[in-house]
Amino acid sequence: MGTFFSEPGWLCLTVTAVLGGTILCKLKTSPGQVGRKVVCLAGLWGGACLISLSLFWGLVLFSLSYFIMYTYFSGQELLPVDQKAVLITGCDSGFGHGLAKYLDELGFTVFAGVLDEQGSGAEELRRTCSKHLSVLQLNITNTQEIQEAYSKVKEKVQNKGGVPMQKMAAYGSSKAALIMFSSILRQELSKWGVKVSVIQPGGFKTNISGTSQMWETLERTVLDNLSPEVQEDYGQDYILSERSLLRLMKTCTDPDISPVLLDVRHAISAQSPFAFYAPGKLSYPWLCFASFSPTGIFDYLSRKIHSYDKKMPRVLSTSNWENEAM
Repeated sequence: MGTFFSEPGWLCLTVTAVLGGTILCKLKTSPGQVGRKVVCLAGLWGGACLISLSLFWGLVLFSLSYFIMYTYFSGQELLPVDQKAVLITGCDSGFGHGLAKYLDELGFTVFAGVLDEQGSGAEELRRTCSKHLSVLQLNITNTQEIQEAYSKVKEKVQNKGGVPMQKMAAYGSSKAALIMFSSILRQELSKWGVKVSVIQPGGFKTNISGTSQMWETLERTVLDNLSPEVQEDYGQDYILSERSLLRLMKTCTDPDISPVLLDVRHAISAQSPFAFYAPGKLSYPWLCFASFSPTGIFDYLSRKIHSYDKKMPRVLSTSNWENEAM
């Protein structure tokens, strides 16, 4: 108690309060969720110091942690968007569509690449956005369209300074490859002063899940093209039960994509953008858990999370399948 009421104790409390208030003020002007997570970690670390050490030294380290956070956030000030150009792919719908609108409202020069420049998504962008947004026909698998888009962007800006999830094997693999590609690109381009950031969102509601009509067509296509042996092993009931994933994605995903937009804004506007962003509820803790937890524990929890999927392939539901396999 004597240490608490001593001059050093009061000084540490004062410094902590001032730095904490300053950081909270900075958070109001810093978009995205990463800063809040960092401050929470600093608070937890400071709290551990207070518990494990004497009051005086605990307050010293607690104040030091907030000083480090203050220094850290000094490099997170957002730069002005005037005359900054951004190229976005996949703007027909989903994240790309929402991001194009959001950055246009902020004043960026936006090049919105779409798969169909005559489609409803492209028409909506032309109708609702400012003259600073340009819609580009851009299929990233089409070399000619990439070259044409490059020429249009160059012409307009030349005079300005410019977690494993079940049933997601193909999608997850492509994103894992993109993350590795971006990570290597970040290292290779750093000597040129080019910054590369990866944004890995959690569960948000986009058009990736498709519609009931699309799933009916896909189911019919799958059933018509499967070999008799595969259909016999899996069974039609099991294949059709995969539609439960569509219902899950519609009910359990967040329709508010603003956390993604805020993190993208930070990545393209901050003086020192982060290398990795994970917007969405519990997305960052879940990624950390998937990376560092024992495989057995992760697989067990994953099975619990996917407990909605109780259907078994036909051959596994029979009593003598193990004997047949032998």
